[in-house]
Amino acid sequence: MASQDWFEKDFYATLGVAKDVTASDLKKTYRKLARTYHPDSNQGDAKAEAKFKEISEAYAVLSDPEQREEYDQMRAMGSGARFTAGGQGAGGFEDVFSQFGQGRGGGRYQAQDFEDIFSMFNQGGSGFGSGRFGQSTGGFRGYGGPTRGADVTARTTIDFVTATKGETISLQGEDGKPFKVKIPAGVSDGQKIRLRGRGRPSPDGGENGDVVVSVTVRPHPVFTRDGLNLRVTVPVTFTEAALGATIEVPTLGGDPVKLRVAPGTPSGRVLRVKGRGVQTAKGVGDLLAEVQVAVPTHLDDRAREALEKFHELEPKENPRADLMAKARG
Repeated sequence: MASQDWFEKDFYATLGVAKDVTASDLKKTYRKLARTYHPDSNQGDAKAEAKFKEISEAYAVLSDPEQREEYDQMRAMGSGARFTAGGQGAGGFEDVFSQFGQGRGGGRYQAQDFEDIFSMFNQGGSGFGSGRFGQSTGGFRGYGGPTRGADVTARTTIDFVTATKGETISLQGEDGKPFKVKIPAGVSDGQKIRLRGRGRPSPDGGENGDVVVSVTVRPHPVFTRDGLNLRVTVPVTFTEAALGATIEVPTLGGDPVKLRVAPGTPSGRVLRVKGRGVQTAKGVGDLLAEVQVAVPTHLDDRAREALEKFHELEPKENPRADLMAKARG
């Protein structure tokens, strides 16, 4: 945009705002107009495109505090003035250029002087789509770059197996149309998945926003997550823990595996099965089986008699002796 346009165009009127409009109200007004006249919303409408360019030019100047001040000062000197290539008519503009620090010894201005003037206004002398207005690819870009579209949030609840192994699911968008979401293997409860460019469109030709999907994972009745590891609690009998045994342990979505419980295994000991945890591109976890000694709730006479005999024969060690000593210390 040539600098003389600052005399010819009333940017406040173009945007329909008062001269004392605040920066926030100016921005709100521009965004509303940009949505109305954006070429993407008015394809083939030359008048709407021209109007969009006008409001974008106006906003580019008025949204910049320095440019707005210069614009107000130049407009205050009176409209109807023109640049001239020479002759007596150019004299009035020497004072204007001098005011903005562009004078060269008070003499007549050469071509390079006008280039400096255009440079001062950051317009490049090349009209719409250059200088402060940025690149015009993908829609017109206003001052400071285009506005990014808003993000859209979504929620989904998936089962434990889906979260562990991964799957592609379908969700319903704001427009009622379904869209696919790839759930990566190993997604955790509360994790957010961002779909780039699937959100709301920009009001002025910028990038679309994103869709942010918040994932809730239903708990599993047997397994829990510990990073890439899977945890499972495995009950064993008193005799299995005391004498040792080989037991079967379930795996997630696979055949059970056999584990050796060593004689004298205490409750709470963790047995590890390598490579049977969560499998992701970043690594593979293990299955952690925590042994829990199950105490029988009902004993028949023969079982009770056998236990009472064992009690007479078992070592007379107090398993809580060390606990009591530490507590007193």
